[in-house]
Amino acid sequence: MPYENSVPFRAGSEGYASFRIPACVRAPDGAVVAFAEGRVDSSGDSGNIDIVCKRSGDGGLTWGALTVVAEYGNGTAGNPSPVALADGRLLLVFVRSAAGATEDRIRRGEVSAEDGRRVWLRFSDDAGLTWSEPQEITSAAKAPDWRWYATTPGHALQLSSGRVVVPANHSLPPTEPGDDGTEGRYNGGHDLLSDDGGVTWCLGYLDDTPDGRVNVNETTAAELPDGTVYFNTRNDSDVPAHRADARSSDGGQTLAAPFEPRPDLVAPVVQGSVLQLRDPDVLLFSAPSHPTTRHRMAVRASDDGGVTWRTAHTVDERRAAYSDLVRVDEYTVGLLYETGTDSAYETVTFRRIPVEEFRGVA
Repeated sequence: MPYENSVPFRAGSEGYASFRIPACVRAPDGAVVAFAEGRVDSSGDSGNIDIVCKRSGDGGLTWGALTVVAEYGNGTAGNPSPVALADGRLLLVFVRSAAGATEDRIRRGEVSAEDGRRVWLRFSDDAGLTWSEPQEITSAAKAPDWRWYATTPGHALQLSSGRVVVPANHSLPPTEPGDDGTEGRYNGGHDLLSDDGGVTWCLGYLDDTPDGRVNVNETTAAELPDGTVYFNTRNDSDVPAHRADARSSDGGQTLAAPFEPRPDLVAPVVQGSVLQLRDPDVLLFSAPSHPTTRHRMAVRASDDGGVTWRTAHTVDERRAAYSDLVRVDEYTVGLLYETGTDSAYETVTFRRIPVEEFRGVA
């Protein structure tokens, strides 16, 4: 069957060499709001990077003008983590760092706290048309000894209790002789929690055992129908798997058990996204489905809260990388994802997928 695709962000256009790190939410007015990092000079992860967004009033078929949501002079504003709150407000949590603060230098401890990764937020009360002044929340969101820091990336969530949960990750200083902090074993995961709509924040769970087995990196979350918070994370270790998951029964405050590998959820080392549908009650996961390289974007579905998975929708065999899922309307799920023919970073594309594709077989 034909699918409806559109391209809100294309490399080399609108003043940016590259667009990366997609995130997407449905605003209270029904508009789909797509976010990305607009990288001015190259596709690199540091330097002059803005967070940009576009709105779609027709479910992702067409897109309005590009607007800059967050910037930091010649430095980096990145890792957009938006969430549409029940009161009609949009909340965007993101990070800032100095232009020369590469991940490698930060993880080695060569960057000052002031120039390193700091955590900020903005609000929109008109569905993403305008935004409040940036507010820094680093003191509540980041432990003093953490080096690298990143929110999700992808959409955050508000639980049925009203709590806002923002998955995030960090790195620890090295503890083994000869290590410099760049090793994957020093990756750790946590989440940020707010019970007042983003006014105040605290840290929730921590999972940062440097065991070289499952070391939490970019993480995404969803609330299951029974109120459990499901976390799914990127694991940079080849053994035992590139994906791992965990659950929380107290709204993200603690984990019921540490992250465990998911070798059945085949993917390369890459970010992914999860989304819990209602009607039908299906948990979705998007990521490339090639076992070692960033190709073959697919959406997997689970009818039992992430215990087992089935492939429900494969986009194509092209290169693909980061993604985010959004419920567009009663009949449609949206997939905002990086893809291209020669490089996964040629476009950030939006695909409309019928909800019917995700229903399980009775």
